[in-house]
Amino acid sequence: MRIAVSTETNAGLDAPVAGHFGRCPFFTLIDLETEQIQAVQVVANPFFPNHEPGQVPGFIHAQSAHVMLTGGMGGRAVAFFEQYGIRPVTGASGTVRQALECFQRGELGGYAPCSESVAHGHGHDHEHHEGR
Repeated sequence: MRIAVSTETNAGLDAPVAGHFGRCPFFTLIDLETEQIQAVQVVANPFFPNHEPGQVPGFIHAQSAHVMLTGGMGGRAVAFFEQYGIRPVTGASGTVRQALECFQRGELGGYAPCSESVAHGHGHDHEHHEGR
């Protein structure tokens, strides 16, 4: 299983989880096999700091991720991820390693669209484009 985590830096497992996946500068990709880390790769977000709806979920899909762990994301992004068959998981915090451990223990698993995303939506002059 490949898990993508939105991150603020390129420090791999020690990077802080980004509060919002679409505005993060990096993604840490973790390959797991029977709950054990097999590989860790950091990739730059090609759409940082501005993106159009669907671009970042499409990029994560192209990275062959099965799960997207992040602090938060908007409702439209959730829908894009679900269309790609990628499981969106919000509420992650701390380092990538800490968020991954929480996910593996079942403490993270669902999602809730960011209230900021719902409030701003599209059509406003705002760099966040994943809201409803």
